[in-house]
Amino acid sequence: MWNFIKQLFIWWDGQTLGTRFFTWRKGKSVGKDEAGNEYFQTANGKRRWVIFNGPTEGSDVPPGWHGWMHHRVDTPPTDATQAYTARVWEKPHTPNMTGTAQAYRPAGSLLATNPQPVTPDYEAWKPE
Repeated sequence: MWNFIKQLFIWWDGQTLGTRFFTWRKGKSVGKDEAGNEYFQTANGKRRWVIFNGPTEGSDVPPGWHGWMHHRVDTPPTDATQAYTARVWEKPHTPNMTGTAQAYRPAGSLLATNPQPVTPDYEAWKPE
């Protein structure tokens, strides 16, 4: 029963009933990424979407799948001939920590672990 209510109302934690029904009717599975997110498209390929494995977090989409989702490439990363290879400068995914205790807080922030007074590094202009 809880699963039904959760799918009916909680859009940020997996798929809703509307998404499940649309995927069942018109979705064609294209593949999965290493995090377990599953990617779908319509038969004509005009609509593409992802069903997240866990909480809905847009930053969880890997770069190769991101390009496919936004129609930058026509073939999904699962296609062996067009497999996505990460660039040397790309870092592994880190989740978005905004709103958590691990969020970035600069030295002048009141929420920083050791808040320090901020000294201005500029001199305000005063008209003569």
